[in-house]
Amino acid sequence: MKSIDNVTASKRETLRAESAGWWWAALGVLCFSFTLPATRIAVPEFGGYMVGFGRAVIAGLLALILLLIRRERLPERRHWRGLGLVALGVVFGFPVFTSLALQTVPSSHGAVVVGLLPAATAIAAVLLTRERPRPMFWLVSALGVGAVVVFAVTTGAGHVETGDVFLLLAVLLAALGYAEGGRLARELDGWRVVSWALVLSLPAALLTVWFVPWPTQLPSATAWWAFGYVSVVSMFLGFFAWYRGLAFGGVAQAGQVQLVQPVLTVVWSALLLSETLDSRTLWAALLVVGCAVLSRLTR
Repeated sequence: MKSIDNVTASKRETLRAESAGWWWAALGVLCFSFTLPATRIAVPEFGGYMVGFGRAVIAGLLALILLLIRRERLPERRHWRGLGLVALGVVFGFPVFTSLALQTVPSSHGAVVVGLLPAATAIAAVLLTRERPRPMFWLVSALGVGAVVVFAVTTGAGHVETGDVFLLLAVLLAALGYAEGGRLARELDGWRVVSWALVLSLPAALLTVWFVPWPTQLPSATAWWAFGYVSVVSMFLGFFAWYRGLAFGGVAQAGQVQLVQPVLTVVWSALLLSETLDSRTLWAALLVVGCAVLSRLTR
């Protein structure tokens, strides 16, 4: 009888952890949903390379200060390879390629392509963390991706541009960084993962920023606020919640919360950048949110 009670208690604890992970991931997605509009605001005045690498410098310095204050020990040697993959994916890959893409495509266009990220993250999770979601999970994920694609076509953002190549590379590298970061967060905790990845990247980011073109004119206050957001929130604080969510809820499962991000980003783009927002966005929002909820229920 005790063994049955122990199993039941273990299942309840697992469900609590998964539920907590889902909400932490949702908080991370909310933080990330402002990234593309903020990048779009900052890029014209700072330049794509400066936004892409400069935000890594600021976030890296913040991470270094945090680790020094807490007197954190260096991660074990077995963790450095994973931290390198996180740095490649989310410190350099996604920020740099999205910054380059948003020099030529609208924020809403970028949001649509980034909508493929949950499916890419789930595939990366299968390859890197050996998670094995149920078939129904893949069906719901496919419906979510399909909703994103339909949303792209009906809003006129479905045509292929040069920026789409950069966005696709950003998605692939971010999926790698998300999956590996979620795996490491189970051992190091999410904030340590992103902090050490940023510190590991700091020398390369500093060297690159030294050589990339600097703004020829002093950027406006709005551009500075946008640059500050992608540096402090998108690159640093948002990952505290995101990796914690992936660690508790599972990379493939909790990662599906990001299906909501494209719609949120389009809404912010309309409010902040005056990009088009119509009734189709609301229907897409309901469908995408529904897919995200269903993917959680298929755990």
